[in-house]
Amino acid sequence: MTRPKPDKVKRAAVIGCGTIGAGWAALFLARGIEVVASDPAPEAEARLRAFVARAWPALRDLGLTTAAEPKGLGFAEDVEAALEGAEFVQENAPEDETLKVALFVRMDAALPAEVPIASSTSAFLMSVLQRDCRHPGRCLLGHPFNPPHLVPLVEVAGGDRTDPETVDWAMAFYRAVGQHPIRLKREIYRHVANRLQSVIWNEAVSLVERSVADPADIDAAVAYGPGLRWALMGPFLTHHLTGGEGGLAKALEMFGAPQEGADDPAMRRPLSPELKARLLAAQDAIAGGRSIAELEAARDRDLVAIRMAIGDAKD
Repeated sequence: MTRPKPDKVKRAAVIGCGTIGAGWAALFLARGIEVVASDPAPEAEARLRAFVARAWPALRDLGLTTAAEPKGLGFAEDVEAALEGAEFVQENAPEDETLKVALFVRMDAALPAEVPIASSTSAFLMSVLQRDCRHPGRCLLGHPFNPPHLVPLVEVAGGDRTDPETVDWAMAFYRAVGQHPIRLKREIYRHVANRLQSVIWNEAVSLVERSVADPADIDAAVAYGPGLRWALMGPFLTHHLTGGEGGLAKALEMFGAPQEGADDPAMRRPLSPELKARLLAAQDAIAGGRSIAELEAARDRDLVAIRMAIGDAKD
């Protein structure tokens, strides 16, 4: 079997059909990819088909499909049967290391060596999951965010035995199905976005514990403040705009000095000259080739659109 081009995949296997797996199945179907799913849970097939039917109108609204109803969804109780003929596999089993390692061995044994196997794991390292596989070079992380058929981020990384070409292929595949993949340069527990979420969660709980504010007001502090911007940009682009015409360099000059009370996680951490240089070297990539004026205009336009779109929901 020859690995197809990333935008020519015709059949995918979705192993594990909980919320994440069902979302992947719906997305692949909306992109015209035949899906065969497998899950040992009782009534898994009925729940999967019901989920896809519910998701379909939203996928049409996003322009990902023009079909009146989903077609090409198959189900097999046996994992090996679901893998037959698959050109790509998305694994979504429960977060149990022993279970996943054994499942990877089983999938690896059943598939031609060229077929990529991606895991939706939210925490485990691919180096662990691929350790007992005969063909570890085709195994990689493809971690989505819930619900994956609507949230485009996918974190992609290889393990210590993954072929770099497989990661390249997966990045192109996820882009071809309308996702926004990011490539981790090295593995780390809980990847990138979950680590950022964990920091915010820990601090939110700490603020409640110290009676700084009630949970509802802490939620509002995010939803009505930085959360609106976070829909458009991350922390580095935010700082780039904070610096005005001076961009990120000016922002680091204004806010880069370390503060007293280094034991408080809200205090700014000191930046070494080497780290500052790395951040400034990435400034053009962060800005995407756009001027400060262009970025501000796009931000303001999109913030107005977001506020109008969600106004009723937040009232």
